[in-house]
Amino acid sequence: MNIARPFCYSVVSLKETFPRPRVFRVREDYDRGEFVSRSWEPSGRPPIGRMILGVVAILLFPCLPAIEASMEDRSEGDDPMKTARLRMVRDQIEARGVKDPRVLEAMRSVERHLFVPEREKSRAYNDTPLPIGYGQTISQPYIVAYMCEALELKGGEKVLEIGTGSGYHAAVLSLLAKEVYTIEILEPLAREAQKRLESLGYRNVKVRCGDGYKGWPEEAPFDAIIVTAAPPEIPQELVNQLKVGGKMVLPVGEEIQELVRVTKEEKGIKTERLLPVRFVPMVPGNRVETKNHF
Repeated sequence: MNIARPFCYSVVSLKETFPRPRVFRVREDYDRGEFVSRSWEPSGRPPIGRMILGVVAILLFPCLPAIEASMEDRSEGDDPMKTARLRMVRDQIEARGVKDPRVLEAMRSVERHLFVPEREKSRAYNDTPLPIGYGQTISQPYIVAYMCEALELKGGEKVLEIGTGSGYHAAVLSLLAKEVYTIEILEPLAREAQKRLESLGYRNVKVRCGDGYKGWPEEAPFDAIIVTAAPPEIPQELVNQLKVGGKMVLPVGEEIQELVRVTKEEKGIKTERLLPVRFVPMVPGNRVETKNHF
């Protein structure tokens, strides 16, 4: 019975499997079943150490992406907030479909933990809204990134934001547009946001305390408008302050809310439904209450 040929094939297969094998020779006379090896034992079995390394490599291969990501996190040094911020963008935003590189870079740059109360800093990079006082919240990071991407900003735009809050969303927008005008109806929040944005160097953001339903008519028209509180319907005054071709992204509704994108056209508006959301209600100026302090 001729068993030499399949055995020699197994030698060739092992040569392909293990990188950089030691030198060995197989005689041309397969029928005699003879071979001479300088690295293997006469039995023809590879060394046990090489076999173990091969098995370990096969088992670890699926884990390489996670190991690489972990090494990237550690490469950021001793700044745990920066590590958490980069992980937030990678795992909560980019992994869920936000692809605009400018938006992703802005989210990596803006330090969200500087825009929340001290007691919430440990949760600053969780994918969740956080209370900022006065019954208001800072939106979850994914929604901030999603809304910014939906505006399709290129860098030279003039943007109006309704609902400054702590100033976080305005800070992100400031890295994506030329000018940002932001309105906050609650005077204490507007004052704190303006001070915070100035201290952090966001020079292209202007803050006003006022009624968001009225917009900022003396600075209109705007290339884009973003609203971070939910009116029951699309405010017509904000549509009026939008340039033709401009986009507005806002949540709309009361008990049931949807994020919509409005594009202003020559003869009206085009409305696109984006996704279900839950925002604080957008309150007219004559119904403001500021009793819920920190």
